[in-house]
Amino acid sequence: MFAGDHSAEVKSSSGYAVGVPGALKGMAYALERYGTRSLGEMLEPALAAAGQGFEVSKRLAEETGSSRLELELGDAAYDEARKVFRPGGKALAEGDLLVQADLARTFALIQQHGLAAFYDCDHAAGIARAIVATQLATRSDNAGGRGRMTCADLEAYEVRTRRPLVRSYRGYEVVTTPPPSSGGVAVLQMLGMLERFDLGGEGFEFGATATLNVMMEAMRLAFADRALWLGDPDFAYVPAAGLLDPDYVDSRSARITAGKRRKRVSAGDPRPFQPAPPGLAQALTTLTASMEGEGADTTHFTVIDEDGNAVSVSSTIERLWGTGLMVPGFGFMLNNQLTSFNDEPRASSAPYDPGANDVAPGKRPRASISPMMLFLDGELVAAYGSPGGTGIISALLQVTLNLIDHRRSLQSSIAAPRIALGSASSSADTEIEAGFTGSVRAALERLGYAFVDVRDIGAVQAVVTYPLSGNQYGAADPRRIGGVVGLP
Repeated sequence: MFAGDHSAEVKSSSGYAVGVPGALKGMAYALERYGTRSLGEMLEPALAAAGQGFEVSKRLAEETGSSRLELELGDAAYDEARKVFRPGGKALAEGDLLVQADLARTFALIQQHGLAAFYDCDHAAGIARAIVATQLATRSDNAGGRGRMTCADLEAYEVRTRRPLVRSYRGYEVVTTPPPSSGGVAVLQMLGMLERFDLGGEGFEFGATATLNVMMEAMRLAFADRALWLGDPDFAYVPAAGLLDPDYVDSRSARITAGKRRKRVSAGDPRPFQPAPPGLAQALTTLTASMEGEGADTTHFTVIDEDGNAVSVSSTIERLWGTGLMVPGFGFMLNNQLTSFNDEPRASSAPYDPGANDVAPGKRPRASISPMMLFLDGELVAAYGSPGGTGIISALLQVTLNLIDHRRSLQSSIAAPRIALGSASSSADTEIEAGFTGSVRAALERLGYAFVDVRDIGAVQAVVTYPLSGNQYGAADPRRIGGVVGLP
């Protein structure tokens, strides 16, 4: 479906990139199963913010100037978002009042009629029909990019509940997200690979050469496995249990030598630890896996109540402004989530590749979002998560290490400078934030690492709680606009 010569920018802003929107059903399911209030009641604050407006922040003002809102000028399908976020052809300014009457109307319809108003094309609300019609739009130079979603797809969408991944790390239990998100597997693999190193001890202090060296080698190994093995387990062989088996993780960790950078890193073979189904027993040969693009414009929030109940939520429409398509009359953007699939089918027997992230009907694309929680002696002590595309994985690894190994406070753990390496390729650059010493960077360059300076990696939002005292603390990442709110 996505194979061809079009750029990632064109593909991700064409209607065929739109996946069935699942956030509403997912939130409603969680509310029904765990909540204490009705969906209609919970929509009230959002309805008020949309209908009465709110002041535009500096970040939002900047983003309304994005080229993503300049696509196909004069095309009604792409003009819709510009009417809201770039009225009169001008980007919004910080402090402007942004009123979204169409979005408020959508919230009111869902409030009044429930999920059917959004997912049922036969419903008088008309939202579902409008979604299907809108995703038929495509870029002028991508005639084959019209969306494939039907009314039947919308109506048939089902929420999947999956068992979280759990791994012990230095006495803490780390609980995180399973496939089709890849983030949880990758973070737990890296923690397992690093556990044999005395992180936080002499020579492995925060920001030390040896610390960053072993971290980057763990990142390379985990991302090699991610590229080959991870995808939607409902549709492909996804050996998450094998990838997290202690013996397998130890075998990957054994490839890390402090003070060295491996010239070549490839995916491992977890099948001995989680046998593949019949017919998938081909020999694994070395390959360099391609990496699909993944947007960095996700949202994360973490909430804890007075009884200690906590929720850690990451929500995304993939790229900034999704496809750039807004549903006319209803005021919400459509995602470009399907471009998180492999561009071209990769399933093959020689070299062996299960095609875990190949496109298929009804399949969920691989993601990096990985909300996390830490438990100590069975009690919740922290909950956190981050936006940031594949940088999510690196950000959450480092916050976890900062809290547990480097014994930093919550705010310091989040604000500390980060690195991110999202590929096993020998030529991949490591993204690096300001704050590491020049001598450490030079020492790592002598080992063979190359760096590219970036402004920010992720934006972690977190809470910690102390079970004995009941005290709770929150921290917002200074890399993005965020905040901490406490109620009496």
